[in-house]
Formats: sequence, structure tokens, C-alpha cells
Amino acid sequence: MRRLLLSAVLLSSITVGCGVLENSEDRATDAARDAAGKVGERLYGQRPRTAEEVGREAAEVEGVEVLRLTGTSTHDGDGVDVVVRTSGSAYDDRFDAQEVVVRRCFAVRVSPRSEWREEPRDVDCPDGPPLRFAAPPPPPELPSGALNAQLPRVPKGGRADEAEVRRVLASLDLHPDIRTEVETEGARVGVSLSVKGNGYDPQDCVLAVVGPGLTEVWVPPRIQRMPGEGGCGVGGALHRQPPPH
Repeated sequence: MRRLLLSAVLLSSITVGCGVLENSEDRATDAARDAAGKVGERLYGQRPRTAEEVGREAAEVEGVEVLRLTGTSTHDGDGVDVVVRTSGSAYDDRFDAQEVVVRRCFAVRVSPRSEWREEPRDVDCPDGPPLRFAAPPPPPELPSGALNAQLPRVPKGGRADEAEVRRVLASLDLHPDIRTEVETEGARVGVSLSVKGNGYDPQDCVLAVVGPGLTEVWVPPRIQRMPGEGGCGVGGALHRQPPPH
């Protein structure tokens, strides 16, 4: 009878111990899934992107390996399916001899119909090494120095000439990817030169204003160039925002 009781106690301990280990592995898997969820958050949005652009953005998330891309672009068919491999860990010092670390694969769908913080799908890891992506071409340089040197100076009491400002911009032979905005308000002319952003990082832009007794060229602060802040529009040139505190 005592042997039976002892065996039952030992079996119970093993079962509980295994259960804790399984729970640690489950927690580690949840951590890996959360890391894959960061990919979904990074890729979420309505901006059209090719599969390569999606893969490159996903690979930029720390601790993420991109193993497979399905689809051609986010706005074609079902969009782009990204299979990523992430890792997670968990440790319970009461039962774990060492930290439990897992590597798992998840699929993230990127399309206009994707939901914010949509849970990644568990998938088997494809064979083969992670995909590698060439660095994107650098954005064209915005000629702030040349712009400042060539914009007209208007005497006090005068009036800025939009046509003259446009002639200066034409003479700079700007890169085709540089967007130009020019607007007149009263006696002043505002200018915005910008490069299309990725919807995540600060946008590159230069603002300028030509007015009576004052010609200025500047780059707005980083926070004002973040997506949604509107700091790169020509309106920001005519009505300069105060620097953030």
C-alpha cells in the first residue's frame, strides 16, 4: 500500500512538473507570436507595396527572419502573405532548470483588408535560409543650400513673385521623385520640397518662404515630419509651426 502511495506521489510530481514545463513553452510561444505581431503592426496600412517592399520592411523588425513571400503586391488579389520566424522565451525558477526558448513560424497577411493587430497564424517553418533583400535606393537629396542661395530677396514693402520662385525651382533640375509645392499668400510665397515617405518614419522635406524683407529655408523638426503631422506641406512654410518643447 505504501509503495502504491509513493508511486502515485511520484507520478503526480512528474505530471505537475511536465505541465509547468509545457506552460513555460506555451508562454515562450506566446512571446514569439507577439514578436510576429509587431511585424503585422509595422506592415499595417493602406499604402500599396510590392512583395519585396513588404519583405524588406518585415526583415527590418528586430529578431525577425522572413522565410517566404506569397503574392505580388498588397493590392493585387489577396495581398501579400509573409511567413516569418521569431523566437520567444520563458522561465519559471521554481520548475525550469533553464530558460525555455522556442523558435516558431507565423504567417502575416498584408492587404487593404487586414485588420489592426490581427493575430498571426501559426504555420510550419519552410525549409531553406531566410530571404535577403537589397537595400532600397537612397532618396534624392533635397537641395536646401542651393534653394537658399537662389531664392529671390524681396525688399521691405515689396511683393514676392510666384513666377520668379518657380523659375528658380526649375533651374535646380530637381530629381523626379522630389515633390514641389508652391503657394502664394498675400505678399509671400511658400515652397515645399519633399520626398514620399514610407508612412512610418519621418518624411524628408525642406520648407521655404519668400516675403518682403525675409527669405528663409529650413527643415522642420523630426516630430513635425512624422506621418499625420502635416509638417511638410506648403502650409507649414507659410505658417511656420513653433518647435516642439
